[in-house]
Amino acid sequence: MTQDTPIERHVLQDGDVRIAVLSMGCAVQDWQVGDTHVVLGYANPEDYRTNPVAMGTVCGRVVNRIRNARFDIDGTTYRLPANSGPNHIHGGPGGLGLSNWQMDRDGARAVLLRHHSTDLDQGYPGAVDFSVEMRLDGHRLTYIMTGTPSQKTPINLAQHIYFNLMGNGTVRDHVLRIDADTYTPNAADNMPMGRIDPVDGTRYDFRTPKRLEDADQERAGWDGNLLLNQTTQPKAEVTAPNGMRLRLWSQERGLQLYTSNTLGPHGSPLPGPPHAPFAGICLEAQGMPVAFGTDALEQSLCEPGRDYFQKLEIEIAPDA
Repeated sequence: MTQDTPIERHVLQDGDVRIAVLSMGCAVQDWQVGDTHVVLGYANPEDYRTNPVAMGTVCGRVVNRIRNARFDIDGTTYRLPANSGPNHIHGGPGGLGLSNWQMDRDGARAVLLRHHSTDLDQGYPGAVDFSVEMRLDGHRLTYIMTGTPSQKTPINLAQHIYFNLMGNGTVRDHVLRIDADTYTPNAADNMPMGRIDPVDGTRYDFRTPKRLEDADQERAGWDGNLLLNQTTQPKAEVTAPNGMRLRLWSQERGLQLYTSNTLGPHGSPLPGPPHAPFAGICLEAQGMPVAFGTDALEQSLCEPGRDYFQKLEIEIAPDA
């Protein structure tokens, strides 16, 4: 599909849950539980064509940052557009989150989105056929993300929804738990330092639930990657004062925690909080950030016969 193709919209509904999905970037435009809007979004779908903060989208080909907007595969250097200082982030200025996907509706409970990314799209080698299925079952939304490449290429996708379970105000009163014993600390430029540290004694220790306000006395927020424990329990849980609870399941290695530290106004927001710092929390399940180093790049490589696959489940419901 071309970028000037009209943006399609489909609403998934089951009981008191309504989720609006757009073809532009596979974006979750809105998510309502009863009368509460639990995500940030733009009221006008056209605002997703520019969407500078990846609001609600599926990011890729490679989410997160790539140092100096370049990487090497088998002796060949691939140069990407730099869109975060000297670095590349979230697949580039024309990445998957800013592409208009083909939408196939499957009733009120599911939608399938497909996109063909051409060879050297945003500088990445090989063509890739991507698909994202979203299926609603009760209060749980399941993502199935796949990518079939024509040659060896890195793929690392993530959903980038901004959650606010209150539907107003900031998320500083939300309580967060993350099942992670280690994390990848960042340098001052917000790039991984190339080491794995225990979360003990750091502001990334959410193994027991913590209110964000209490864990962030300096009001700096978070924008960093935790390494998830390989257990069957929810990998992250968020609760809000109104009794709304989010639970997230993933088999991905990493979870980027971002508290919309630099979020500002763009377009026309949905009813709810203004788009400002700490208005939302992102829980971006993904592979190891490619910027971590050579091993992380190797882990992200897909090729013919070795497709990309990710399953992600997010449940938002009033706490019983």
